[in-house]
Amino acid sequence: MTPPKKKKILDYEPQGSTATIRKLVHKLDKDFKSKAPTEKSHKILSVLKDKHKEEIVEAALLKYYNSEELKPYQAELIKIQNHLERTGKKMIILFDGRDASGKGGTIRRVARYMNEKRYRVEALGKPTDTQKSELHMKRYIERFPHAGEIVMFDRSWYNRAMVEPVMGFCTTEQYRRFLKKVTSYEQNFILDAGKTILLKLYFSVSKEEQARRFERRKNDPLRQWKLSEVDLQAQDLWDEFTEKKNILLQKTHTKQSKWWIIRSDDKHLARRETMKLILSSVKYRGRSRSLNFDIDPDTVISGSRELGIMKKQKKQFGTPLS
Repeated sequence: MTPPKKKKILDYEPQGSTATIRKLVHKLDKDFKSKAPTEKSHKILSVLKDKHKEEIVEAALLKYYNSEELKPYQAELIKIQNHLERTGKKMIILFDGRDASGKGGTIRRVARYMNEKRYRVEALGKPTDTQKSELHMKRYIERFPHAGEIVMFDRSWYNRAMVEPVMGFCTTEQYRRFLKKVTSYEQNFILDAGKTILLKLYFSVSKEEQARRFERRKNDPLRQWKLSEVDLQAQDLWDEFTEKKNILLQKTHTKQSKWWIIRSDDKHLARRETMKLILSSVKYRGRSRSLNFDIDPDTVISGSRELGIMKKQKKQFGTPLS
């Protein structure tokens, strides 16, 4: 009688990305120690403790892992560009939301491998005196895409509904008039018989995470330029910005022109899910059949659902938290 075959014991178990990276760190460290160090690496090793070495390698691997995970979605974004060029359609993506909520970093990842001739990023500064005397939307309309082009606005005309009224950069009458007219402007100028695709994204970061990011900007000479007059007051004016966000969603989230809230405490998740949302907004040829396009409902939230969440938070805590 043949003895029963022994079950093969696996030397691994299913793990998440962080656990996999930690395992690699230990393996790399073992390999590194078995080799004769160069003069440069010997100096580094003499200064760094084992804990610091692990932290550095783990951070580098995590950064690489996140970058690689985005690449298939970035390849799909190029297909969207080709589709828009072929059909003559246009796309406008608004990146609005709180300060330090990851708008700029997400834009950079979205545009990383795109054809530079077929997209633009627009980040308008303060309006001139002439522009102040004109229709608020005019200077944005002048930057709208041509046929086959994508334009991403790093903050948009919705500044008039958030930053400007909170900071006193517009009058109460200008603010109210904007809220009353903006969706009809979008209907007339943007949603032109299906030729233009409009995607409105509001990046939402928690108060605690925003404070951490501001602290990092203050202490990092490479990031200090990001701190603005508005940033310095954002924490103190948190509730005022929350109130304006609530009104914004009530007045300007419509069936034809929806808002999507991007929870961005986890920057990588926010970037990946934003790409999925963009890819899901357009039907295009050659869409990958193996890639996961399912959007994480905890990261991407519709404007109507967000209003419901804010209403519950107000009942429970006396004020919305997001």
